[in-house]
Amino acid sequence: MEKVDLLTFGEAMVSLRSSGPLAQGGTLTTHMAGSEANVAVAMSRLGHTTKWVGRLGEDPHGEFIRRQLGAEFVEGQITVDPDRATGVMFLEQRTADVSRALYYRSGSAGSEISPLDLEPALAESATILHLTGITPALSANARMAFERAAAGAAAAGMMVSLDVNYRNKLWSREDAREVLSAVAGYAQIVIASEDELNLLAPKGSAAADSGSDAGVAGIAAELLALGVNEVVVKLGADGAEVYTLAGKFHVDAKAVSVVDTVGAGDAFTAGYLSAVVDGESIEARLVRGNTLGAFAVSTRGDWEGLPNRAELDLLSVQAMGSTQR
Repeated sequence: MEKVDLLTFGEAMVSLRSSGPLAQGGTLTTHMAGSEANVAVAMSRLGHTTKWVGRLGEDPHGEFIRRQLGAEFVEGQITVDPDRATGVMFLEQRTADVSRALYYRSGSAGSEISPLDLEPALAESATILHLTGITPALSANARMAFERAAAGAAAAGMMVSLDVNYRNKLWSREDAREVLSAVAGYAQIVIASEDELNLLAPKGSAAADSGSDAGVAGIAAELLALGVNEVVVKLGADGAEVYTLAGKFHVDAKAVSVVDTVGAGDAFTAGYLSAVVDGESIEARLVRGNTLGAFAVSTRGDWEGLPNRAELDLLSVQAMGSTQR
């Protein structure tokens, strides 16, 4: 079987979204959520072949996720667990600028993904194995799968991408640093926001204790010395930058009207990795990442408003507030 452009794994959940305070009741809308699935869907829309590996419950929520992945042409290697439920999260839009997530995923089917679940997909290989720091926080089995997948993919010559994606409701910064800094050396591409980057700093690094600009540059230099090729730093409204041995590259964010920031980081990551697969330059990778991030924040949902390849220039050629006719 021909290898896919992107292989990823983790937990996909049903996200029940509220447009106001959950405590006041009201209508909920049903969506698929999960960082790794978001990236797979976004890259699939851009014409790449993608595979998501995970475990789902034998329940309507699991069936919903299978249908969503199939509709987006993401190949699913899915284990159905009859004894555990599919994870659920509630997303409450508390104000126009603040959303809150409430997780009901402890002991879920997805949290118990294991190295055995990954073996067939890893054997078939991929251009990129994409990992996030969410998966190893879910369980001991998930952490083992994460660590073995990183080492195995690197040994097999696959490109490894690691997005920190730190979630403080799942684990502490200390626990995250212990796991993620040990795995970072397997990655060719690491992706983090400024406040996450020190979770990748090699153990004992003085730079790991600094959140300053000098700290970011210092951590990037240490990661490059470990063999990482590209240290990608997401800067939100200020765009994004990449540190490489050839220097630092920066591209500003696209100006759009922000309606929903959930999923923006995953969209950026998908755009960046899409351009990597296409062999684009560092600057072009940043531009595509920022483009998908702009689509994400200017539309509602984690991934529903993301573009197909024909729409990548839409935000550049279409005037703000206009209608394409």
